[in-house]
Amino acid sequence: MVDAVERLVNLAFYLAAAAEPVSAERIRVDVTGYPAEQDEDAFKRMFERDKELLREAGFTILTDAENEGYYRLDRAASFSEGIDLTPEQAAAVRVAGTAMLADPSFPFPDELRLALAKIASALDGGSATATARLADEDPQRQGAVVADLAAAAETCKRVTFGYTNSYGESAPHEVEPYGVFLHDGRWYLVGRDIAKDDVRTYTVARMAETTTNAARPKSPDFARPEGFDVRSYLRLPFQYGPDSARFEAVLRFSADAAWRAGSLAAGQGSLAPDPDGDGSVFWTVEARSRERLLRFALENGPGMRVVEPADLTEQLARGLEEVVRLHG
Repeated sequence: MVDAVERLVNLAFYLAAAAEPVSAERIRVDVTGYPAEQDEDAFKRMFERDKELLREAGFTILTDAENEGYYRLDRAASFSEGIDLTPEQAAAVRVAGTAMLADPSFPFPDELRLALAKIASALDGGSATATARLADEDPQRQGAVVADLAAAAETCKRVTFGYTNSYGESAPHEVEPYGVFLHDGRWYLVGRDIAKDDVRTYTVARMAETTTNAARPKSPDFARPEGFDVRSYLRLPFQYGPDSARFEAVLRFSADAAWRAGSLAAGQGSLAPDPDGDGSVFWTVEARSRERLLRFALENGPGMRVVEPADLTEQLARGLEEVVRLHG
């Protein structure tokens, strides 16, 4: 039995290949996926839904002005300039895409299947396989939740969820979702917390009972800020937290570890060579969690240490002394 996504792919290909407008009845017969035993009213409802979904996906489907009930695809408005892939390139894209489809934490499988269908004809055999694992924690649930959050962000509908922060405190939240992103094995949501009137970043794995506002599904609940770019919210682990916890930290890379400074800084803060000219590098960066900053320094050492705030340097030294005492 053909599923809904495959039927949509078949319909898109059929309209794209048609040299002239085609009737709904012709589509019903020619496009695989419309049940032959279906009555006229059921087909019309399914066909209307399919047209709407394809339009939402960027296909411009027009009704023929001279023949009512005939349809055509405006190719110029539907497709951008073509990209020529060699069979090897197409196969590589296909392998990567198939790996994502098999990953339960990937939230957009239907959209990916539509995209992969477009390059299927460029393949020249081959059976290469690959695996993917985007999310480390509860991938099945994260994939489903992120798909719902992304849909809510796209349609500008508010979401509610329970949330447990890094301190173990749980509370309900109502949020205007602006976008989602993946970082270091975790999915995150960026949006305006309505009660706090502040844009926050939430870890999806810490959410519970996520619900999208079902009232007026065709009407947006809010307007996303102009120029919003979810990439600007991609931060290092120690940079997440409330504004009230914000502080400036300085870390030092030794001369032997200075080559790692650029990749570990990940574009955050500023790097400057030691004025003494010994080859070491100082990294000044905003932080919001003292505990996570120390953990980051330990996990990415040796050759990197916290210089400021001074009390963190002392705390790290005491912690290392305790480790030595306990483990010799």
